[in-house]
Amino acid sequence: MIKALKHTLLAAAVAAATVGAQAAAPMVKTPAPGFFRVMLGDVEITPISDGTFDLPMDQIIRQKPELTRTTLTKNFLKLPVETSDNAFLINTGSKLVLVDTGAGALFGPTVGKFVNNLKAAGYRPEQIDEIYITHMHGDHVGGLVNNGQRVFPNAVVRAGKADADYWLSQANMDKAPADKKDFFKGAMASINPYIQAGKFKPIEKDGELVPGVSAQAEHGHTPGHTVYAVESHGQKLVLIGDLIHLAAVQFDNPQVTVAFDSDEKAAAAARKKVFDDAARNGWLVGGAHLQFPGLGHLQAQGKGYRWVPVNYTQMR
Repeated sequence: MIKALKHTLLAAAVAAATVGAQAAAPMVKTPAPGFFRVMLGDVEITPISDGTFDLPMDQIIRQKPELTRTTLTKNFLKLPVETSDNAFLINTGSKLVLVDTGAGALFGPTVGKFVNNLKAAGYRPEQIDEIYITHMHGDHVGGLVNNGQRVFPNAVVRAGKADADYWLSQANMDKAPADKKDFFKGAMASINPYIQAGKFKPIEKDGELVPGVSAQAEHGHTPGHTVYAVESHGQKLVLIGDLIHLAAVQFDNPQVTVAFDSDEKAAAAARKKVFDDAARNGWLVGGAHLQFPGLGHLQAQGKGYRWVPVNYTQMR
């Protein structure tokens, strides 16, 4: 009986030690690689995360701060709002095209993860043929360079001519307010190495850039803000850049603008135009600052829109 009791106590001690060991395992606290993949007809679309950064949405969204705070609470969001910074890789089968590059080193340690996530997705920077920039704010162009060197040595970079003319102008930077000069510095530091290498080509008109991928000027957020459309076998994806920053507010109230808009009236008009077309035609939409992977569909709802995120899918 004593022997049986000792055996029972020993087994209990081993079990307790095992549970304790399991509970003591350190927390990992790192995310999975930030990429997603879907097919659009014959075209492979890979949203890639550059990370996230915090934004004081109650201060930058152009409505009463208390209204923004109330909406955030209803949507289980806290201030500052952790905001995705997404880029989109398009493999047409003959060209590898990247839309936006993330922030690189311009926005601190929580972003700048694009290249590692690109490699995790199965691609390398030197494979990219073309890079299309929606606009030249730092969180879209910063990933073009690392320590002043081109990250994508074989890529031609393209962006709206109006954006290039504005953000790459020393005269414009000189007369800009002090708190706006960094926008110019980030654009110049990111784009100039490609200009010097003969690898920058501004977009001067709407239309196809490579087979299946086209540019459409939608100015307002910046002077040359551009969206890009991908089409294959009757399916269409529209990559909208910064037409929207805070889904919780701007889908329901698309007339609400953001402090970063250079022309708020034009930015709101561009959002309505593109969103109306996408909702009416059932197009897929990809947003730079929508929750990663930033892909979904729009449905008209009252004076605004309902966002329907893409269903999770495995490549088959």
